Amino acid sequence: MTGIEQRIASRSRYLTRRFSERSDGERHSAFSGPTFSKLPTAFPMGKSTLRCGDPRVGKPRPLVIRPARALPVAVRRSFADRESMTHEPQTIDKLEPNERPWEELHRLSQEGTPAELAEYVSALSTVDQALALSRLDARERPQLLTLLPADEAAELIRSLTETQAAQTIGMLETATAAAIVHELPSDEQADVLGDLSTAQAEAILQALPQAEAAAARELTSFADDVAGGLMIREVLRFHHEMSVSDVIEQLSERAEQYSDQDVWYGYVCDDQDRLIGVLPMRNLLFVKRSARVANIMIPNPLSVLESTSLDALIEFFDSHAFLGVPVVDADGHLKGVVHREAVDHEATRAVESDYLKSQGIVGGEELRTMPLWLRSRRRLSWLSVNVLLNIGAAGVIAYFQETLQAVIALAVFLPIISDMSGCSGNQAVAVSMRELSLGLIRPNEMLRVWWQEASVGLINGAALGVLVAIVAILFAGNPYLGLVVGVALFANTIIAVSMGGTVPLLLKRCGFDPAVASGPLLTTVTDMCGFLLVLGLATLLLEKLL
Repeated sequence: MTGIEQRIASRSRYLTRRFSERSDGERHSAFSGPTFSKLPTAFPMGKSTLRCGDPRVGKPRPLVIRPARALPVAVRRSFADRESMTHEPQTIDKLEPNERPWEELHRLSQEGTPAELAEYVSALSTVDQALALSRLDARERPQLLTLLPADEAAELIRSLTETQAAQTIGMLETATAAAIVHELPSDEQADVLGDLSTAQAEAILQALPQAEAAAARELTSFADDVAGGLMIREVLRFHHEMSVSDVIEQLSERAEQYSDQDVWYGYVCDDQDRLIGVLPMRNLLFVKRSARVANIMIPNPLSVLESTSLDALIEFFDSHAFLGVPVVDADGHLKGVVHREAVDHEATRAVESDYLKSQGIVGGEELRTMPLWLRSRRRLSWLSVNVLLNIGAAGVIAYFQETLQAVIALAVFLPIISDMSGCSGNQAVAVSMRELSLGLIRPNEMLRVWWQEASVGLINGAALGVLVAIVAILFAGNPYLGLVVGVALFANTIIAVSMGGTVPLLLKRCGFDPAVASGPLLTTVTDMCGFLLVLGLATLLLEKLL
């Protein structure tokens, strides 16, 4: 397992734990505590204090305001399917899966009515929607989305990856694109607009309502992996001086606006729009209409800053059984809510991106629907560098060609030594990447990291060297061959872990992405050093090996 793969496995275990622990009946909102601005020191309170809900009602309840659009499309469709089944039961025999849905989509876009097209799209699963749209010709996608109502087109866009969604939106006319973007939740608006060119994004923003465009601009200013870039702005806000009657009246007046939202909690703000409390909707049922919101809210809720990093959010949700947490700015003004599922999604995407980078996919994203030359150029930019680096390792073998011809048994152990050393180095890379992401080490602490890794390398190198030496002696019956390969593996293991521990720090300090560059550099150096050590020692002991 490579170093990056171990980093991926670590985050994957977090995601597996998160999904296995999830139980909507047990999760609740972020209540009672100081502003969560730093990790891990921002949790001075005990767990008993943080397990809050309404103390008069007892059991904590699920989160806040949870827009239905923020749920995965497949989840929302499952509820819709369940509802439709109560009206018109269907048997399995009647459901005939279409293995080539893009063909039917093409036919309906050419011959069918918009109503028939919308009905067919709605009947497709999320996976089939993405498959069908990606298989259509680039000229057909804009035509299809133009025929669909804006809300249906938005649902279709949501089934795609962010890269595909941005590509598809970029093909549309500005008016059509703006109508579809208008139907997306605020966080997804920011994702799509952020992946478009500046000119395309600005044109769409100009066509949106002024307030919505301003909010979208604010969200696109944040990186994808901070709270500001992950939050949604669709939250219930109430002034602390409002009465219960005022709240109920506001909910009734805006019923259509809230119809696609799961309303569990509202957020109470003061005159300056600073977050001061959380209002469980159920509390409205058990108090007089004249009661003030300030008297029935849960004060001092936990919150995160807009700049809170993804790793900090992961740690926050790992420590708290919340479905979401409010997001505030430096002055405490309420900006939105980050849902747990948004953090899970971004963590998954980060894992996928790191894996792709470690495999040489520059940019961390590639789909076969992308332009051919773009895909080729991205891959070649990494492969060509590897060719140049590997020439150095090949040069070492060429230099000791006579030794290798004289003792052909060395060829058996060359790949073993390079591979074992590479594995040891990748373990060190994984630890450095993990500690960098958690903020446990700084890029300028290379000497301390080197000493810690070299200590491990001495122990593991000695164990592996003895093991390989025994195998070499049994294989060739020559103790000097065992000495050569054993010492070479011992020394190369120390070199590998030393490089694996310090290279990510050096790359980070120089402004390069450790996930992309650590692997090729480590592989080249360990191969060159391993070949040099084996063949160099064999040359010195050539008479004993013949």
